Parts: sequence; C-alpha cells; structure tokens
Amino acid sequence: MDKFLKKALDARVLVVGDAMLDRYWLGDVNRISPEAPVPVLAISDSEERAGGAANVACNISALGAQCDLITVVGNDDAAHSLERLLAENGVTTGFIRDASHVTTVKLRLLSRNQQLLRADFEQQPGDVFIVEALERFKQHLQNADIVLLSDYGKGVLRDVDQMIAIAKANGLKVLVDPKGRDFSRYRGATMITPNKHEFEDVVGPCASLDDMAIKAAELLKIIEVEFLLITLSEKGMALFNNEGLVFHQKARAREVFDVSGAGDTVIGAMAAMLAAGAGYQDAVHIANAAAAIVVGKLGVATASADEIMIEIGKEEIA
Repeated sequence: MDKFLKKALDARVLVVGDAMLDRYWLGDVNRISPEAPVPVLAISDSEERAGGAANVACNISALGAQCDLITVVGNDDAAHSLERLLAENGVTTGFIRDASHVTTVKLRLLSRNQQLLRADFEQQPGDVFIVEALERFKQHLQNADIVLLSDYGKGVLRDVDQMIAIAKANGLKVLVDPKGRDFSRYRGATMITPNKHEFEDVVGPCASLDDMAIKAAELLKIIEVEFLLITLSEKGMALFNNEGLVFHQKARAREVFDVSGAGDTVIGAMAAMLAAGAGYQDAVHIANAAAAIVVGKLGVATASADEIMIEIGKEEIA
C-alpha cells in the first residue's frame, strides 16, 4: 500500500463538477425564542470548508496527488473563500466565474456538535458557462492521468456524456460520483460510486450482497460501465463488474462522528490510487481506510497519506 501512496505524488487527477462552500456557524442554545417555538443559537464561532467537488479535490491533494478542479462559481464572497481554501490545500483551480451566478453554499447551524438547521444557497449556471466548462475540460485533458466527475446535480455536469466520451477517446479512466436515478447519463464511464441508498433507488431494494451483485451486473451491462463501487455504510464497500461481485471490503472498526463528505473521500482516494498504478482491490482497501478516518471528524474532512498508513498498520497489530 505504501508504494501506491508514494507514487501518488506523480499522479495528476482532473476533477470536474459541482463545487460548493460548507459554512458552519457554531454556538450554544440556552433559551427558546419568544417569537416562535425555536431554539435561539448564540453564535460564538464559524468555520468554512470546501464541499462537493471541491472537497473531492482536497481529498486527492491530501493524499499527495496533483489535482486540477474545473467548476462554475459566482463572483461573490463564497467563491473567494472557496478559492482560498483550495489554494491552501494545494488544489489548482480552474474557476469559471459567472457574475450573475450564486456560488453554492451549505450553511449549517450547530450547537455542541449537533446540527440544528441547514440552509442552502444555490443556482443553476447559465448555458454559456456550462459550454465553457466543457471547453476548459478538453484543454486540461492532456495533463491528466485520470478524470473524476463529481455530480451534485447543480448543473456543471450537464454535458457529462460528452466529457466521458472525450476522456475515454483520450485513453483515460473516468470515475463518476453519480446523482439522481438516471445512471445511463454516465454511459461508458470506467466506474460509478453510488452509496447503497442511491443504488437501490435505481434498481430496487437488495436483500443481500448476492442480490446486490445480480442487480449490479445487470445495471452495468445496460449502462455500459465497467465497475460499480457501492459504499455500504457500516458494512463497508463492495466492488462489482458485469459478472457480479469482485471484492467486498468490510468496514473498519471506528466510532462514526460525521458521515458528511465520506463519499467524496472514497472516490477521491480511488482516483488518486488508480492514477498511481494501484489495482482496483488495493485502491478500494486504501479508500476504505480513508473513509474510516474522515467519519471520525466533524464535517467534511480529508485523510492524509500518513493517517491512512497508520490506519492500515492497525491490521498488522489486530
């Protein structure tokens, strides 16, 4: 495992998708509002973190790989904060700025680590900027070792089918974190990475891993995708191809603090490790360890190569 984490230093991942800013307002609740039966949060602190495709990019960079991010943002305070956070994390940004666009922001209000409310600010980008994202994508392909498309349904990946086709024509693997029930949008991709709920929303309930394998194989044949990596929460994750189950990685024993952004960590680690030359089973092993680390942290977070090596090292002790 160590050799792939070291090789990641020479790998370059191109990420395209819906980037967003995660804001946290933190404080204490000591009374109920006299205006309505709601708690009054006395704000004492605040944090900002990269979310969505931006969090994916930060996770890739945390593993030591080089990362380019293409996305559409507004020309607003949230975009400036997002650009600063990405620069601090070593991500090269290819921001397409739409002055009329509102950068996606998820604002969470928390008291004693308990989320009280989430408010979202979002807007679909204009057509001209989506076209520009496709053109920017074409320009960056020659420097990429692998492509990662992070779909949060905010509009940046409207032309995802063209991006997949162009990347594959250039001999690059394409990993997709999907959104919605129409997985045929990602036809031709190398791998898609839904969670169990997202997968069952497409194929129906799965009573067992065997049932899941049958439905995964059928789906992959229909949408012409090579691999399906399904995250199974406390049951780990499973990799499927069009013949069934390839590999099941059990979840690692660790206290779960916050699952926000864990899917970003998984696909980011998979992309970095595959770009570094790892096989699919080794990449899943490393991605599983990375996910175990980030769910033990508050909010969207990253896992470093050193943290992953320590986590994997526990297997030898156990």
